[in-house]
Amino acid sequence: MKEGALRIVQTLKDAGYQALLAGGCVRDMVLGTEPADWDVATDADPQAVMQLFARTVPVGLQFGIVVVVLDEGEYEVARFRRDGHYLDGRHPQEVEFSSAEEDAQRRDFTINGMFYDPFEERIIDYVGGQDDIEQRVVRAIGDASQRFGEDYLRMLRAVRFAARLDFAIAAQTRQAIAAGAGNIGQISAERIRDELTKMLIEGRAATAMQLLLELGLLAEVLPEVVALDGVPQPPEFHPEGDVWTHVKILLDGLQESSATLAWAVLLHDIGKPSTYEVADRIRFNRHDAVGAAMAAKVCRRLRMSNAETETISTLTAQHMRFRNVKDMRASKLKRFLRQPDFAELLELHRLDCLASHGELDLYEFCREKMAEAEPEDLRPPRLLSGRDLIAMGFKPGVLFKEILTALEDEQLEGRLNIREEAVAWVQKQYGDALRRVLS
Repeated sequence: MKEGALRIVQTLKDAGYQALLAGGCVRDMVLGTEPADWDVATDADPQAVMQLFARTVPVGLQFGIVVVVLDEGEYEVARFRRDGHYLDGRHPQEVEFSSAEEDAQRRDFTINGMFYDPFEERIIDYVGGQDDIEQRVVRAIGDASQRFGEDYLRMLRAVRFAARLDFAIAAQTRQAIAAGAGNIGQISAERIRDELTKMLIEGRAATAMQLLLELGLLAEVLPEVVALDGVPQPPEFHPEGDVWTHVKILLDGLQESSATLAWAVLLHDIGKPSTYEVADRIRFNRHDAVGAAMAAKVCRRLRMSNAETETISTLTAQHMRFRNVKDMRASKLKRFLRQPDFAELLELHRLDCLASHGELDLYEFCREKMAEAEPEDLRPPRLLSGRDLIAMGFKPGVLFKEILTALEDEQLEGRLNIREEAVAWVQKQYGDALRRVLS
Protein backbone atom coordinates (compact mmCIF):
# COMPACT_ATOMS: atom_id res chain seq x y z
CA MET A 1 0.00 0.00 0.00
CA LYS A 2 2.96 2.29 0.62
CA GLU A 3 3.91 1.96 -3.05
CA GLY A 4 0.65 3.58 -4.10
CA ALA A 5 1.24 6.55 -1.81
CA LEU A 6 4.75 6.98 -3.18
CA ARG A 7 3.40 6.90 -6.72
CA ILE A 8 0.94 9.67 -5.87
CA VAL A 9 3.68 11.81 -4.31
CA GLN A 10 5.92 11.24 -7.32
CA THR A 11 3.15 12.12 -9.80
CA LEU A 12 2.35 15.35 -7.96
CA LYS A 13 6.03 16.29 -7.74
CA ASP A 14 6.53 15.60 -11.45
CA ALA A 15 3.64 17.97 -12.15
CA GLY A 16 5.38 20.71 -10.17
CA TYR A 17 3.51 20.45 -6.89
CA GLN A 18 4.71 19.92 -3.33
CA ALA A 19 3.54 16.58 -1.96
CA LEU A 20 4.24 14.92 1.40
CA LEU A 21 3.09 11.94 3.40
CA ALA A 22 1.03 13.29 6.30
CA GLY A 23 -0.52 12.52 9.67
CA GLY A 24 -0.89 9.08 11.18
CA CYS A 25 1.31 7.26 8.71
CA VAL A 26 4.24 9.53 9.62
CA ARG A 27 3.59 8.95 13.32
CA ASP A 28 3.58 5.18 12.79
CA MET A 29 6.77 5.34 10.73
CA VAL A 30 8.53 7.22 13.53
CA LEU A 31 7.23 4.64 16.02
CA GLY A 32 8.49 1.82 13.80
CA THR A 33 5.06 0.30 13.14
CA GLU A 34 3.38 -0.39 9.82
CA PRO A 35 0.82 2.31 8.98
CA ALA A 36 -2.73 1.18 8.29
CA ASP A 37 -3.40 4.17 6.02
CA TRP A 38 -1.20 6.39 3.88
CA ASP A 39 -2.39 9.98 3.45
CA VAL A 40 -0.88 12.62 1.19
CA ALA A 41 -0.89 16.40 1.70
CA THR A 42 -0.15 18.74 -1.19
CA ASP A 43 -0.38 22.31 -2.48
CA ALA A 44 -2.25 21.05 -5.58
CA ASP A 45 -5.92 22.00 -5.64
CA PRO A 46 -8.50 19.18 -5.93
CA GLN A 47 -9.22 19.84 -9.59
CA ALA A 48 -5.55 19.40 -10.44
CA VAL A 49 -5.42 16.15 -8.47
CA MET A 50 -8.47 14.81 -10.33
CA GLN A 51 -6.85 15.66 -13.66
CA LEU A 52 -3.64 13.84 -12.78
CA PHE A 53 -5.24 10.52 -11.79
CA ALA A 54 -7.67 8.37 -13.72
CA ARG A 55 -9.87 7.33 -10.82
CA THR A 56 -10.74 9.77 -8.06
CA VAL A 57 -13.60 10.37 -5.62
CA PRO A 58 -14.28 13.98 -4.56
CA VAL A 59 -15.16 13.25 -0.92
CA GLY A 60 -14.70 16.78 0.40
CA LEU A 61 -13.89 19.33 -2.27
CA GLN A 62 -14.83 22.22 0.03
CA PHE A 63 -12.02 21.04 2.33
CA GLY A 64 -9.64 20.24 -0.52
CA ILE A 65 -9.94 16.44 -0.13
CA VAL A 66 -9.94 13.90 -2.93
CA VAL A 67 -9.59 10.13 -2.71
CA VAL A 68 -7.30 8.69 -5.37
CA VAL A 69 -8.08 5.11 -6.33
CA LEU A 70 -5.13 2.99 -7.49
CA ASP A 71 -4.63 -0.73 -7.90
CA GLU A 72 -2.75 -0.72 -4.59
CA GLY A 73 -5.66 0.83 -2.69
CA GLU A 74 -7.41 4.12 -1.93
CA TYR A 75 -5.51 7.17 -0.72
CA GLU A 76 -6.74 10.47 0.70
CA VAL A 77 -5.05 13.44 -0.90
CA ALA A 78 -5.71 16.75 0.86
CA ARG A 79 -4.61 20.27 0.02
CA PHE A 80 -2.70 22.17 2.69
CA ARG A 81 -5.27 24.37 4.40
CA ARG A 82 -5.99 26.74 7.25
CA ASP A 83 -9.41 26.36 8.93
CA GLY A 84 -11.72 29.21 9.80
CA HIS A 85 -14.14 29.33 12.75
CA TYR A 86 -15.93 26.14 13.79
CA LEU A 87 -19.64 26.51 14.46
CA ASP A 88 -20.83 22.92 15.03
CA GLY A 89 -17.99 21.25 16.93
CA ARG A 90 -16.84 19.45 13.81
CA HIS A 91 -16.77 21.48 10.57
CA PRO A 92 -15.00 24.80 9.93
CA GLN A 93 -17.23 27.55 8.55
CA GLU A 94 -14.68 28.17 5.85
CA VAL A 95 -11.19 27.01 4.84
CA GLU A 96 -8.30 28.76 3.12
CA PHE A 97 -5.69 26.87 1.17
CA SER A 98 -2.31 27.52 2.73
CA SER A 99 1.18 26.21 3.39
CA ALA A 100 2.35 22.95 4.95
CA GLU A 101 3.29 24.77 8.17
CA GLU A 102 -0.17 26.34 8.52
CA ASP A 103 -1.76 22.97 7.72
CA ALA A 104 0.19 21.35 10.54
CA GLN A 105 -1.06 23.95 13.02
CA ARG A 106 -4.74 23.10 12.42
CA ARG A 107 -4.30 19.34 13.07
CA ASP A 108 -5.27 17.67 16.35
CA PHE A 109 -2.17 16.34 18.14
CA THR A 110 1.54 16.94 17.70
CA ILE A 111 2.16 13.24 17.04
CA ASN A 112 -0.30 13.46 14.11
CA GLY A 113 0.96 16.80 12.78
CA MET A 114 4.17 15.73 11.07
CA PHE A 115 4.97 15.38 7.36
CA TYR A 116 7.47 13.16 5.58
CA ASP A 117 9.19 13.65 2.26
CA PRO A 118 9.81 10.08 1.07
CA PHE A 119 12.23 11.06 -1.66
CA GLU A 120 14.38 13.34 0.47
CA GLU A 121 13.83 10.90 3.36
CA ARG A 122 13.24 13.64 5.92
CA ILE A 123 10.59 14.39 8.52
CA ILE A 124 9.09 17.87 8.43
CA ASP A 125 7.94 18.71 11.93
CA TYR A 126 6.51 22.16 12.72
CA VAL A 127 4.74 21.14 15.93
CA GLY A 128 7.19 19.12 18.03
CA GLY A 129 5.71 15.74 17.23
CA GLN A 130 9.05 13.93 17.28
CA ASP A 131 9.85 15.25 20.76
CA ASP A 132 6.45 14.16 22.05
CA ILE A 133 6.85 10.69 20.56
CA GLU A 134 10.22 10.45 22.27
CA GLN A 135 8.63 11.61 25.55
CA ARG A 136 5.60 9.35 24.93
CA VAL A 137 3.07 12.15 25.25
CA VAL A 138 -0.21 12.95 23.51
CA ARG A 139 -0.38 16.75 23.29
CA ALA A 140 -2.90 18.95 21.50
CA ILE A 141 -1.39 21.33 18.96
CA GLY A 142 -1.58 24.93 20.20
CA ASP A 143 -4.46 25.73 22.55
CA ALA A 144 -5.99 22.44 23.66
CA SER A 145 -9.43 23.89 24.44
CA GLN A 146 -9.54 25.45 20.98
CA ARG A 147 -8.52 22.19 19.31
CA PHE A 148 -11.26 20.28 21.12
CA GLY A 149 -13.79 23.02 20.44
CA GLU A 150 -13.15 22.52 16.74
CA ASP A 151 -14.13 18.87 16.98
CA TYR A 152 -15.18 17.44 20.33
CA LEU A 153 -14.48 13.91 19.13
CA ARG A 154 -10.80 14.77 19.52
CA MET A 155 -11.24 14.28 23.27
CA LEU A 156 -12.02 10.61 22.67
CA ARG A 157 -9.24 10.36 20.11
CA ALA A 158 -6.74 11.66 22.67
CA VAL A 159 -7.74 8.86 25.02
CA ARG A 160 -7.55 6.25 22.25
CA PHE A 161 -4.07 7.28 21.15
CA ALA A 162 -2.79 7.49 24.73
CA ALA A 163 -4.12 4.04 25.57
CA ARG A 164 -3.10 2.29 22.35
CA LEU A 165 0.40 3.75 22.30
CA ASP A 166 0.88 3.61 26.09
CA PHE A 167 1.50 7.36 26.14
CA ALA A 168 0.59 9.90 28.81
CA ILE A 169 -1.75 12.79 28.02
CA ALA A 170 -0.02 16.15 28.50
CA ALA A 171 -1.27 18.07 31.55
CA GLN A 172 -2.89 20.98 29.69
CA THR A 173 -4.47 18.63 27.16
CA ARG A 174 -5.81 16.49 30.00
CA GLN A 175 -7.23 19.52 31.80
CA ALA A 176 -8.97 20.69 28.63
CA ILE A 177 -10.59 17.28 28.17
CA ALA A 178 -11.85 17.18 31.75
CA ALA A 179 -13.23 20.71 31.41
CA GLY A 180 -14.92 20.03 28.10
CA ALA A 181 -16.16 16.46 28.64
CA GLY A 182 -19.78 17.60 28.78
CA ASN A 183 -19.58 18.75 25.17
CA ILE A 184 -19.08 15.24 23.80
CA GLY A 185 -22.85 14.89 23.56
CA GLN A 186 -22.80 17.31 20.64
CA ILE A 187 -21.06 14.62 18.57
CA SER A 188 -23.23 12.13 16.68
CA ALA A 189 -23.84 8.74 18.28
CA GLU A 190 -22.30 7.03 15.26
CA ARG A 191 -18.96 8.86 15.59
CA ILE A 192 -18.84 8.21 19.34
CA ARG A 193 -19.66 4.53 18.77
CA ASP A 194 -16.91 4.13 16.17
CA GLU A 195 -14.31 5.77 18.39
CA LEU A 196 -15.27 3.65 21.40
CA THR A 197 -15.17 0.50 19.27
CA LYS A 198 -11.64 1.33 18.15
CA MET A 199 -10.62 1.74 21.79
CA LEU A 200 -12.06 -1.68 22.59
CA ILE A 201 -10.41 -3.61 19.75
CA GLU A 202 -7.09 -1.82 19.12
CA GLY A 203 -5.45 -2.95 22.37
CA ARG A 204 -5.14 -1.67 25.96
CA ALA A 205 -8.92 -1.30 26.18
CA ALA A 206 -8.90 -1.33 29.99
CA THR A 207 -6.50 1.62 30.05
CA ALA A 208 -8.73 3.50 27.61
CA MET A 209 -11.87 2.91 29.69
CA GLN A 210 -10.12 3.95 32.91
CA LEU A 211 -8.91 7.15 31.25
CA LEU A 212 -12.44 7.88 30.05
CA LEU A 213 -13.67 7.40 33.61
CA GLU A 214 -11.02 9.67 35.14
CA LEU A 215 -11.59 12.43 32.59
CA GLY A 216 -15.38 12.46 32.95
CA LEU A 217 -16.01 11.24 29.40
CA LEU A 218 -17.32 7.81 30.39
CA ALA A 219 -20.11 9.38 32.43
CA GLU A 220 -21.20 11.24 29.31
CA VAL A 221 -21.11 8.38 26.82
CA LEU A 222 -21.65 5.23 28.93
CA PRO A 223 -23.11 6.12 32.34
CA GLU A 224 -24.23 2.50 32.76
CA VAL A 225 -20.57 1.45 32.78
CA VAL A 226 -19.58 4.15 35.27
CA ALA A 227 -22.10 2.61 37.68
CA LEU A 228 -19.91 -0.52 37.89
CA ASP A 229 -17.16 1.38 39.73
CA GLY A 230 -17.18 0.55 43.43
CA VAL A 231 -19.88 -2.14 43.32
CA PRO A 232 -18.61 -4.92 45.62
CA GLN A 233 -18.74 -8.62 44.70
CA PRO A 234 -18.70 -11.80 46.82
CA PRO A 235 -15.01 -12.38 47.55
CA GLU A 236 -15.40 -16.18 47.45
CA PHE A 237 -16.18 -15.92 43.73
CA HIS A 238 -14.52 -12.62 42.87
CA PRO A 239 -11.27 -12.19 44.81
CA GLU A 240 -10.19 -9.58 42.23
CA GLY A 241 -12.46 -6.88 43.72
CA ASP A 242 -15.38 -4.78 42.56
CA VAL A 243 -17.30 -5.11 39.29
CA TRP A 244 -15.30 -2.40 37.52
CA THR A 245 -12.01 -4.09 38.40
CA HIS A 246 -13.43 -7.37 37.11
CA VAL A 247 -14.49 -5.85 33.78
CA LYS A 248 -11.10 -4.18 33.29
CA ILE A 249 -9.32 -7.51 33.80
CA LEU A 250 -11.53 -9.03 31.09
CA LEU A 251 -10.72 -6.12 28.78
CA ASP A 252 -7.01 -6.66 29.40
CA GLY A 253 -7.45 -10.24 28.23
CA LEU A 254 -8.93 -9.33 24.85
CA GLN A 255 -6.74 -10.32 21.91
CA GLU A 256 -7.69 -9.58 18.29
CA SER A 257 -11.31 -9.40 19.36
CA SER A 258 -14.36 -8.81 17.23
CA ALA A 259 -16.28 -5.64 17.99
CA THR A 260 -19.29 -7.57 19.30
CA LEU A 261 -17.22 -9.64 21.73
CA ALA A 262 -15.37 -6.55 22.97
CA TRP A 263 -18.64 -4.70 23.59
CA ALA A 264 -20.09 -7.76 25.33
CA VAL A 265 -17.03 -7.91 27.62
CA LEU A 266 -17.58 -4.26 28.55
CA LEU A 267 -21.33 -4.62 29.06
CA HIS A 268 -21.81 -8.19 30.32
CA ASP A 269 -22.17 -7.17 33.98
CA ILE A 270 -23.98 -3.83 33.65
CA GLY A 271 -27.02 -5.42 35.28
CA LYS A 272 -25.14 -5.91 38.56
CA PRO A 273 -25.53 -2.44 40.13
CA SER A 274 -29.33 -2.51 39.87
CA THR A 275 -29.62 -6.14 41.08
CA TYR A 276 -27.13 -5.87 43.97
CA GLU A 277 -28.40 -7.27 47.27
CA VAL A 278 -26.93 -8.77 50.41
CA ALA A 279 -28.66 -11.92 51.69
CA ASP A 280 -26.61 -14.92 52.80
CA ARG A 281 -23.91 -13.23 50.69
CA ILE A 282 -23.71 -10.58 48.00
CA ARG A 283 -25.99 -11.59 45.15
CA PHE A 284 -26.93 -10.23 41.72
CA ASN A 285 -30.05 -12.25 40.92
CA ARG A 286 -31.04 -12.10 37.24
CA HIS A 287 -28.29 -9.61 36.46
CA ASP A 288 -27.74 -11.40 33.16
CA ALA A 289 -31.32 -10.80 31.98
CA VAL A 290 -31.40 -7.26 33.33
CA GLY A 291 -28.01 -6.57 31.78
CA ALA A 292 -29.10 -7.91 28.39
CA ALA A 293 -31.97 -5.42 28.25
CA MET A 294 -29.62 -2.61 29.30
CA ALA A 295 -26.99 -3.67 26.75
CA ALA A 296 -29.59 -3.60 23.96
CA LYS A 297 -30.59 -0.10 25.04
CA VAL A 298 -26.94 1.06 24.94
CA CYS A 299 -26.48 -0.47 21.49
CA ARG A 300 -29.58 1.27 20.15
CA ARG A 301 -28.48 4.58 21.63
CA LEU A 302 -25.15 4.24 19.84
CA ARG A 303 -26.90 3.36 16.57
CA MET A 304 -25.45 -0.12 16.27
CA SER A 305 -26.95 -2.42 13.66
CA ASN A 306 -29.74 -4.80 14.59
CA ALA A 307 -27.37 -7.74 14.13
CA GLU A 308 -24.73 -6.22 16.44
CA THR A 309 -27.36 -5.33 19.03
CA GLU A 310 -28.77 -8.87 18.97
CA THR A 311 -25.34 -10.46 19.34
CA ILE A 312 -24.17 -8.21 22.19
CA SER A 313 -27.42 -8.52 24.15
CA THR A 314 -27.48 -12.32 23.60
CA LEU A 315 -23.90 -12.73 24.83
CA THR A 316 -24.81 -10.67 27.90
CA ALA A 317 -28.00 -12.67 28.51
CA GLN A 318 -26.30 -16.07 28.22
CA HIS A 319 -22.93 -15.56 29.88
CA MET A 320 -24.11 -17.22 33.12
CA ARG A 321 -25.54 -20.37 31.47
CA PHE A 322 -22.21 -22.18 31.58
CA ARG A 323 -22.64 -22.98 35.25
CA ASN A 324 -25.30 -25.56 34.29
CA VAL A 325 -23.68 -27.19 31.25
CA LYS A 326 -22.65 -30.41 33.01
CA ASP A 327 -26.23 -30.96 34.20
CA MET A 328 -27.94 -30.18 30.88
CA ARG A 329 -29.77 -32.93 28.99
CA ALA A 330 -28.03 -33.83 25.74
CA SER A 331 -30.62 -31.98 23.65
CA LYS A 332 -30.37 -28.81 25.69
CA LEU A 333 -26.57 -28.88 25.69
CA LYS A 334 -26.39 -29.41 21.92
CA ARG A 335 -28.76 -26.50 21.32
CA PHE A 336 -26.55 -24.39 23.58
CA LEU A 337 -23.38 -25.37 21.73
CA ARG A 338 -24.80 -24.75 18.25
CA GLN A 339 -25.76 -21.11 18.79
CA PRO A 340 -24.55 -18.81 15.96
CA ASP A 341 -22.29 -16.79 18.27
CA PHE A 342 -21.17 -19.62 20.55
CA ALA A 343 -17.46 -19.09 19.82
CA GLU A 344 -17.71 -15.54 21.15
CA LEU A 345 -19.85 -16.67 24.09
CA LEU A 346 -17.28 -19.32 24.98
CA GLU A 347 -14.46 -16.77 24.81
CA LEU A 348 -16.46 -14.38 27.02
CA HIS A 349 -16.86 -17.22 29.53
CA ARG A 350 -13.12 -17.96 29.46
CA LEU A 351 -12.23 -14.33 30.09
CA ASP A 352 -14.90 -14.10 32.79
CA CYS A 353 -13.40 -17.08 34.62
CA LEU A 354 -9.82 -15.85 34.33
CA ALA A 355 -10.88 -12.46 35.70
CA SER A 356 -12.44 -14.02 38.81
CA HIS A 357 -12.00 -17.52 40.27
CA GLY A 358 -9.69 -18.74 37.49
CA GLU A 359 -11.37 -22.13 37.07
CA LEU A 360 -11.77 -23.27 33.44
CA ASP A 361 -13.35 -26.71 33.91
CA LEU A 362 -16.68 -25.71 32.32
CA TYR A 363 -14.84 -24.01 29.45
CA GLU A 364 -12.82 -27.17 28.80
CA PHE A 365 -15.97 -29.31 29.09
CA CYS A 366 -17.64 -27.30 26.32
CA ARG A 367 -14.53 -27.41 24.15
CA GLU A 368 -14.39 -31.19 24.51
CA LYS A 369 -18.07 -31.57 23.63
CA MET A 370 -17.62 -29.32 20.60
CA ALA A 371 -14.59 -31.34 19.45
CA GLU A 372 -16.46 -34.64 19.85
CA ALA A 373 -19.59 -33.54 18.01
CA GLU A 374 -20.05 -33.95 14.28
CA PRO A 375 -22.14 -31.25 12.53
CA GLU A 376 -25.06 -33.66 12.19
CA ASP A 377 -24.89 -34.40 15.92
CA LEU A 378 -25.68 -30.77 16.70
CA ARG A 379 -28.04 -30.23 13.74
CA PRO A 380 -29.46 -33.61 12.74
CA PRO A 381 -31.42 -33.73 9.47
CA ARG A 382 -35.14 -33.47 10.12
CA LEU A 383 -36.86 -36.90 10.10
CA LEU A 384 -40.35 -35.50 9.47
CA SER A 385 -41.57 -32.29 7.91
CA GLY A 386 -44.77 -30.30 8.20
CA ARG A 387 -46.02 -32.02 5.05
CA ASP A 388 -45.46 -35.39 6.70
CA LEU A 389 -47.56 -34.31 9.66
CA ILE A 390 -50.34 -33.17 7.31
CA ALA A 391 -50.19 -36.53 5.54
CA MET A 392 -50.61 -38.20 8.94
CA GLY A 393 -53.78 -36.18 9.49
CA PHE A 394 -52.59 -33.22 11.57
CA LYS A 395 -53.76 -29.74 10.67
CA PRO A 396 -51.24 -26.89 10.44
CA GLY A 397 -51.08 -24.85 13.64
CA VAL A 398 -49.34 -24.36 16.95
CA LEU A 399 -49.09 -28.11 17.51
CA PHE A 400 -46.79 -28.45 14.47
CA LYS A 401 -43.97 -26.54 16.15
CA GLU A 402 -44.39 -28.50 19.38
CA ILE A 403 -44.21 -31.84 17.56
CA LEU A 404 -41.23 -30.89 15.39
CA THR A 405 -39.31 -29.49 18.37
CA ALA A 406 -40.05 -32.58 20.43
CA LEU A 407 -38.91 -34.77 17.53
CA GLU A 408 -35.62 -32.91 17.32
CA ASP A 409 -35.18 -33.31 21.08
CA GLU A 410 -35.49 -37.06 20.65
CA GLN A 411 -32.93 -36.98 17.85
CA LEU A 412 -30.52 -34.90 19.89
CA GLU A 413 -30.94 -37.32 22.78
CA GLY A 414 -30.07 -40.18 20.40
CA ARG A 415 -33.40 -41.96 20.79
CA LEU A 416 -34.67 -41.47 17.22
CA ASN A 417 -32.54 -42.05 14.13
CA ILE A 418 -34.77 -43.00 11.19
CA ARG A 419 -38.04 -41.84 9.67
CA GLU A 420 -40.03 -44.93 10.65
CA GLU A 421 -39.09 -44.48 14.30
CA ALA A 422 -40.19 -40.84 14.12
CA VAL A 423 -43.60 -41.75 12.64
CA ALA A 424 -44.20 -44.36 15.32
CA TRP A 425 -43.12 -41.97 18.06
CA VAL A 426 -45.48 -39.20 16.88
CA GLN A 427 -48.38 -41.64 16.64
CA LYS A 428 -47.71 -42.83 20.16
CA GLN A 429 -47.09 -39.43 21.77
CA TYR A 430 -49.67 -37.41 19.88
CA GLY A 431 -52.24 -40.06 18.99
CA ASP A 432 -54.92 -38.55 21.24
CA ALA A 433 -54.42 -35.12 19.67
CA LEU A 434 -54.67 -36.67 16.19
CA ARG A 435 -57.87 -38.52 17.04
CA ARG A 436 -59.43 -35.27 18.27
CA VAL A 437 -58.48 -33.62 14.99
CA LEU A 438 -60.01 -36.45 12.97
CA SER A 439 -63.20 -36.80 15.02
